[in-house]
Amino acid sequence: MATTASGSDDDYRSKSQQSPLASQRAKQGPTEADRNGRFGGGYFPLGYKEGFSQWVRQPSKLWIVLKEYCTNPDKWANVPAAVAEHNVLSYVPYLRKPPTHTQTGTSTSTPNGSTVTVSDNDLKRTASATSQSENDPYATRQWNSTMVQLSGKNRALNEFSVERVGEEHDQNLVMLHGYGAGLGFFYKNFEGLSRAPGWKVYALDLLGMGRSSRPPFKIHAKDREGKITEAENWFIDALEEWRIARKIDRFTLLGHSLGGYMAVAYALKYPGRLNKLILASPVGIPEDPYAVNADMPEPGDSTMANEFSQDQGQTVNDSNPNIPESAKIGDNNNFLNARSKNSSTSSNAPDKSPPPRKPLPKWLTYLWDANISPFSLVRWAGPLGPRFVSGWTTRRFSHLPSEEAQALHTYSYSLFKQRGSGEYALAYILAPGAFARSPLIRRIQGVGRQIITPSGATTSTVEAAAQRRETGIPVVMMYGENDWMDIAGGYAAEQKLKEEQEKALQNATAEERKKEAGEAKVLVIKKAGHHVYLDGWEEFNEVMLQELAETRNKEKSLR
Repeated sequence: MATTASGSDDDYRSKSQQSPLASQRAKQGPTEADRNGRFGGGYFPLGYKEGFSQWVRQPSKLWIVLKEYCTNPDKWANVPAAVAEHNVLSYVPYLRKPPTHTQTGTSTSTPNGSTVTVSDNDLKRTASATSQSENDPYATRQWNSTMVQLSGKNRALNEFSVERVGEEHDQNLVMLHGYGAGLGFFYKNFEGLSRAPGWKVYALDLLGMGRSSRPPFKIHAKDREGKITEAENWFIDALEEWRIARKIDRFTLLGHSLGGYMAVAYALKYPGRLNKLILASPVGIPEDPYAVNADMPEPGDSTMANEFSQDQGQTVNDSNPNIPESAKIGDNNNFLNARSKNSSTSSNAPDKSPPPRKPLPKWLTYLWDANISPFSLVRWAGPLGPRFVSGWTTRRFSHLPSEEAQALHTYSYSLFKQRGSGEYALAYILAPGAFARSPLIRRIQGVGRQIITPSGATTSTVEAAAQRRETGIPVVMMYGENDWMDIAGGYAAEQKLKEEQEKALQNATAEERKKEAGEAKVLVIKKAGHHVYLDGWEEFNEVMLQELAETRNKEKSLR
């Protein structure tokens, strides 16, 4: 069961984010990767032959492949993203035939573990697909895969949803993935979460990521704050437009990592839309003196990714004995964050002193400041791309059955190799080291406390309209026991939210106190790392079902 933070963890709450791999490696001794060399077989386990086979669709003589690649490179693209997503979803229990719209698909491949393939006749760029669960002991469930068109050119969100057939659903859960990932990463959660009566579960690919459309990413603002806001709006405006298209009034929003950051940004810009906010190991909460002062990239492309080196096989089997049971962190998974953070995570005052020097590898800060995405490196690598990706996937999915791990590797590569788009927003949101340029700790207290603007109202009509302010929403922050993300930032955010609630209630009327819904808590998923929904999926699903049941009961009481 997930553990709630308690008062016995004061010593831990005062700690700041841990430095990355150095201390961990010092305790563990030389790793296999170290013994094999940084770029040896231990670091990129996928062999050259296997990597090349994934890059080209079919084996052939090398000179023929290279000749045809030079004249028609698209022909030799590996498994399409639509098929890769389909293969991952084939591991969802009771979902024998995953529905997969194929607007991004061009060819097929059959995974070892899949019970069904996508035939050539299916690949006609259909915008939606539907299927039902088979031999389902919990209820007949309908699964939908849809590309939801938005306004403007080349703007659409990839959507996967689950609902219980024959039951009316009055609540909606929306799930957002992290940086560069896709909705397929939630394959361990769809079945478990859709057991909740009265709920429809949605998972979305962020605009410009996953299988959503990939319009060119451009920043037009000239000032620092304008660039940050514009980068955030790229994602959250698309989410709001999707909500309107789906005719959803209010919903519960779950965001992981970068998705968690965007979930907070959405709650602040679009008040009144959420009945609960769940942040799974969110990025961007704590404050860092370098990140808030570092130069912004020029409008153009973007950035480097976060975590890389942790072996999840060890993470999900080990417990960390050096920290309190109710608040465990410390896998040092963020290979970019090669520094100790000594400043307080809860400080609101901007640091006027010059930013400290960046003790990060020069090549890393150069690539970040030059707005070069890690996925650009994968694309540039050509036939070496799958091998590079295997350096992350073999560690990230090492705790999973081999067939599932292989399906996730193929899925990851199918997403990473696509045209760059939303990935280029990261350099405007985070500085090197994965700290936010506009830390959420400075603004998270505003979640659930905004003035609700009537839909369609203009600035002049808002002043005349009967304005009402939000009366708080529950905020749940979940971290893995072995999470590299800063759980101390979660505690600081919890305190901020509680202080804002106390302030709001000081002069509240009896009616306002009755309507008060604000709540904040930090939970720890045991034997999980940054990807809490995947590493500790059973406990994560159990906690989520409790949160969903609680939310539905509260919503019923308000009617």
